[in-house]
Amino acid sequence: TVWPLFPCLVWIPDNEEVWRSAEITKNYKAGDRFLHVQLEDGTELNYPVDPAALPPLRNPDILVGENDLTALSYLHEPAVLHNLKVRFVESKLIYTYSGIILVAINPYKELPIYGDAIIHAYSGQNMGDMDPHIFAVAEEAYKQMARNNKNQSIIVSGESGAGKTVSARYTMRYFATVSKSSSNAHVEDKVLASNPITEAVGNAKTTRNDNSSRFGKYTEISFDQSYQIIGANMRTYLLEKSRVVFQSENERNYHIFYQLCASAMQPEFKHLKLGSAEEFNYTRMGGSTVIEGVDDRANMVETQKTFALLGLKGDFQMDVFKMLAAILHLGNVEITAVGDERSSISLEDKHLSIFCELLDLNCDKMAQWMCHRKIITTSETVIKPMTRAQAVNARDALAKKIYSHLFDFIVERINQALQFPGKQHTFIGVLDIYGFETFDVNSFEQFCINYANEKLQQQFNLHVFKLEQEEYMKEDIPWTLIDFYDNQPVIDLIEAKMGILELLDEECLLPHGTDENWLQKLYNNFVNKNALFEKPRMSNTSFIVQHFADKVQYKCEGFLEKNRDTVHEVLVEILKESKVCEQSIVKILNSYTPIDDFEKRVTPSFVRKVQAMLSSREDVPQLMLDTKYLFQVTFPFTPSPHALEMIQVPSSFKLGFLTRV
Repeated sequence: TVWPLFPCLVWIPDNEEVWRSAEITKNYKAGDRFLHVQLEDGTELNYPVDPAALPPLRNPDILVGENDLTALSYLHEPAVLHNLKVRFVESKLIYTYSGIILVAINPYKELPIYGDAIIHAYSGQNMGDMDPHIFAVAEEAYKQMARNNKNQSIIVSGESGAGKTVSARYTMRYFATVSKSSSNAHVEDKVLASNPITEAVGNAKTTRNDNSSRFGKYTEISFDQSYQIIGANMRTYLLEKSRVVFQSENERNYHIFYQLCASAMQPEFKHLKLGSAEEFNYTRMGGSTVIEGVDDRANMVETQKTFALLGLKGDFQMDVFKMLAAILHLGNVEITAVGDERSSISLEDKHLSIFCELLDLNCDKMAQWMCHRKIITTSETVIKPMTRAQAVNARDALAKKIYSHLFDFIVERINQALQFPGKQHTFIGVLDIYGFETFDVNSFEQFCINYANEKLQQQFNLHVFKLEQEEYMKEDIPWTLIDFYDNQPVIDLIEAKMGILELLDEECLLPHGTDENWLQKLYNNFVNKNALFEKPRMSNTSFIVQHFADKVQYKCEGFLEKNRDTVHEVLVEILKESKVCEQSIVKILNSYTPIDDFEKRVTPSFVRKVQAMLSSREDVPQLMLDTKYLFQVTFPFTPSPHALEMIQVPSSFKLGFLTRV
């Protein structure tokens, strides 16, 4: 056997350029250990080859630069990368199709290809008739919805910093422009106004991206029978709460904090007693309080305008800004160690006084209960002092909880503003969720983000490969099975019985559970037993998971604390007394219960199982409350009184306390 006849072009791996083009200069015969090639710079070399895995062939020059990757003769990694590089570097084109998928390369600068004239040029066109563009994908979704009366979804995925948020924003602007209603309700403007607000409270500067979404967002845009926008609804996922109290080097907290600090000297904000972002622990931690080219003060004006456009007027806005200012002051409250076992907060602490003043709280109580915790047993109530480290954790947990509920409340109010009378005829969903992340230090947040991306990748595989292949096989159409990466094994490693998450939940239930003990259980269960899990050679505090996109090393420190997400009950009770919180935050905080009482009866892993059992239901998630403690569990649930009986629930789980509201 001779393979191939020269001259023939191939791709060979390269440490610096990833792949290099080479021309075969001598015929290759079966059994040869080397391939004689010449690189583009004239260098000749004998490239060692494995007969079972010969180098990938290069496409003929006439195909390079195709606007659809599926038109290439050879479709493999180097062919895809080279085609994208030629289009981006030589032709200045950022978009390329891969069948029904649009591949976008982030140019990291504004391009003049998104104006209304471009929108109208793509409106009504078929997807392959014009150059690849995000508007072509949006038009295809809109056309399919209008033509077939079928709901559509656009999934915007990619690694951190790839440009997902901007792409999602452009698709929404496309729908708002092509489906403009004749009414004067300005519904489209309201739908688009939701973006700047959610970006202000949910986006932040990371080392990869100046405007990184630190939450997932699914926006369902509703249309009437004339296929004009009548409203929208937003669902959010996985807000990165830890960012409120901690930022890595060269990163920032959420934009809204810096907007507020930049506006501190404006007359309407003077009573918040703020200063520059450098003055607050929660905003200066990353050492990067300014983003080049971004005017936080001007952005604050825009945030206020978009709040107003949604009907969220001055009083509501000021309550939100009070909460945000209170969080910043809370982060500056000085906690002093008293010996090894105790801590204290001075009643003279300026920031504590401002925090309590802004939220109308009792200063003495707050100072006491940030440094003490109440333990209730069957026979007595014990008040136990906390060490300084424990008190700092309690303070930070309270800050995270307030911000998380404030975020949820803002989203709830945006959804109320986007509600519409009458019935939705169809919708188009736009999903903008975290991209795959790997940083110098990866923790619980990156683990959750990458787990979510594994599930998205699986959905992608199912949609693009598995279902298509099954259709061909069902109809007996000749078809060569494509060998694609199935990531079910790594999903099983994370979520299956005795997987990483279940072991984490179990460790959280133990009174003396630690990150180190949990990590040791992972080592015992998976090292040398699961090919997708590794123990780093130089670390006893980390573990490695082989994800679909890359290997990621996670540091175990903080996993248990973040998974528990505990706020001491007494602090919540004090917050409930706040008149400022009364209309906004406390309604949500009321649904909090002490974690111990929750876990005695229903483990987090059990809640996940029940949610999985019910996830196929199409009805709206309803709130189920514990009648004694009022803790929040959101299930997709039906009004049927028999709904609980339909679930196979072990009798050991006493679910009588769950009632539907």
